[in-house]
Amino acid sequence: MARIDDSKEFIPVRIAVLTVSDSRAMEDDRSGQVLVDRIAAAGHVLADRKILRDERAEIADQLRAWCADPQIDVVISTGGTGLTGRDVTVEAHRDVYEKEIEAFGTVFTLLSMEKIGTSAVQSRATGGVAQGTYLFALPGSPGACKDAWDGILSNQLDYRHMPCNFVEILPRLDEHLRRK
Repeated sequence: MARIDDSKEFIPVRIAVLTVSDSRAMEDDRSGQVLVDRIAAAGHVLADRKILRDERAEIADQLRAWCADPQIDVVISTGGTGLTGRDVTVEAHRDVYEKEIEAFGTVFTLLSMEKIGTSAVQSRATGGVAQGTYLFALPGSPGACKDAWDGILSNQLDYRHMPCNFVEILPRLDEHLRRK
């Protein structure tokens, strides 16, 4: 079963947080703040934080900019993963992904089922990799951000988590881009 190997040293990762919303500002961005608080409590570094409108091209451009920044290892977005016409975050993420982490959405749905039952089918949480950077799109509710962080990301972004974690393979995510 999964566990923390205390013989390993914790390695902080640098995380950018993007809130996607047509109506939120920094002072009332509860979901983004949940992520910021959990990032800090875990010992990671908040590399950047922004709020953007539900505009596919703007979201994709910001994701690409963060992926190109060597000071950012992980991007977590919140909002825009639902089914309405303005929910375009998942499409923007997929415009950027080199590889999708299909199981992320599945595991998130399983966690959500425990809390909200079949309403979990309305979420399109997703994860992927681009330019050596992890990208995760979470729903816009504070509860969903808590569930994703506490149930998946806190362990997968901890180098000590066994039997495996995202951090241990971080240096190899862009190996296909390097010369041989």
